[in-house]
Amino acid sequence: MRLMSKMACPMCEMTEVLEHSDKWECVTCGHEWSREPEPEKARVVKDAHGTVLADGDGIVLIKDLPLKGSSQVLKGGTKAKGIRLVDGDHEISCKIEGSAIGLKACYVRKA
Repeated sequence: MRLMSKMACPMCEMTEVLEHSDKWECVTCGHEWSREPEPEKARVVKDAHGTVLADGDGIVLIKDLPLKGSSQVLKGGTKAKGIRLVDGDHEISCKIEGSAIGLKACYVRKA
């Protein structure tokens, strides 16, 4: 058992942590956690109807969407093929009518 000072407890964020052979323990609050890093959870993006979307899927807009910074409107029912899921506020990257567009998943359904 060694006292570590560079790691912080995930519960109380104090830096006085004991190192055990298989776990970490906070001296302040007594919280214990595994030494193995937790695997990153796969990000799940769902359309407006709750269907899980994946890279390469086709989508259909469920309502008219005005394009920000333009007077153009994307009509409901417009289709896009070969979407990409990306990080950020707009989870879907695709091309509609030749223009690269970022969309929120709540405005589309899987085709």
